[in-house]
Amino acid sequence: MDLSRPRAKSQSSVYLDYNATTPLEPEVLTAIQTALQTAWGNPSSSYEAGKKAKATIDTARTNIAKMVGGKKEDVIFTSGGTEANNMVILTAMKHFWKTFPEAGGGGDRENGPTQHRSVKPHIITTNIEHDSVRLPLEAFQKEGRIDVTFVPASKLTGRVEVQDVLAAVRPTTCLVTIMMANNETGIIMPVGDIMRAVRSVNSDNRSASQPRILLHTDAAQTIGKVAVDVEELGVDYLTVVGHKFYGPRIGALYIRGLRHDTPLYPMLYGGGQEDNYRPGTENTGMIAGLGMAASLVNKDLEKYESHMREVRDYLEQQLKDRFGSSVQFNGKLPGSERIPNTCNVSILGQGLQGQRVLSRCPHLQASVGSACHSHNINRPSHILLAIGIPCEVAGNALRLSVGRHTTKQDIDLVLQDLQEAVTAITAEEQSTQNSC
Repeated sequence: MDLSRPRAKSQSSVYLDYNATTPLEPEVLTAIQTALQTAWGNPSSSYEAGKKAKATIDTARTNIAKMVGGKKEDVIFTSGGTEANNMVILTAMKHFWKTFPEAGGGGDRENGPTQHRSVKPHIITTNIEHDSVRLPLEAFQKEGRIDVTFVPASKLTGRVEVQDVLAAVRPTTCLVTIMMANNETGIIMPVGDIMRAVRSVNSDNRSASQPRILLHTDAAQTIGKVAVDVEELGVDYLTVVGHKFYGPRIGALYIRGLRHDTPLYPMLYGGGQEDNYRPGTENTGMIAGLGMAASLVNKDLEKYESHMREVRDYLEQQLKDRFGSSVQFNGKLPGSERIPNTCNVSILGQGLQGQRVLSRCPHLQASVGSACHSHNINRPSHILLAIGIPCEVAGNALRLSVGRHTTKQDIDLVLQDLQEAVTAITAEEQSTQNSC
């Protein structure tokens, strides 16, 4: 693996926002171009061009299944992580309405209970989930279609704990959905432990009349950074997001035992593609690219992980060396592990809000938190506040996420940027105070 290949940046910039999105690897771009040129037929067609497209899709499906430790027949393609996450939530709701006897009358078996019915599907998640999980749950709860428990992350570890999830389980609980790693702090959730505990509830304590609790994790931030294995995690569903691991902006959903064990209801209806679970003529070029991105992870994950950890640790050591006690690492909490590329750091001091510091950095391209919240850049991250980071510290946070090809020389340039920005802002603040 050549870590010195050209990166997604110009000579004068250093990109450290790989948790937001990643560039296409050259092999991925080649796979997309090749598929568009040679596998352009309709995959549902029986002639040669269609067969070639279908074979390309099958290869991609195999690579993705291998990447997450599942079977290829349990993988379907989606437009991205948001669609996959919404599909899981809607499936859990429909499955509850179809299988829980008391959910039928007074509402409708397909669309669920009316707002005034007391029996509703109950879903458990965390208060630090991505918006593609949090917002649909909040919307359905506001409509009166579901009940939701947002289990708070521990302020000691920054992760949601097993016992807190189990304490939230009700007779009407139909889904537990918990991200595998947080996109801002990088903290890895104990998904395997949580899902095993909930599976025990499923097998030991649920009556025949109670709905099965379905188990889901969004693995957007872990794939391509650490090993992801659906058997170890014990999940029924796992979300794959291509553009987080140097693939195109489409996604996939793993469903354990699709067609015979775990339910999945389509959000769309059409031509029957993906066995009717996700109809619409397949986007062969992007699927080929996603498959190639998965193939690279299958081949080189250990190298990717080792390199990113080395560079991230170098970044954090340099921050400590240059800023001393003025830095606080918001994701380094006792008892928790982080994905190897993520550093959430606050430089303490008056006027050193994250966005203000970034605006003074001519080379550094980074963010103060999730790209989905870029319209609220002047507000402290609700994720950091939720795990107990004080408001004034959270307001100064920078999310620095390194990539496969980030070098220590890049980090040195970033540190130079940050030092000069902090020095200039501090001088401005002192000058303002002296003039008052």
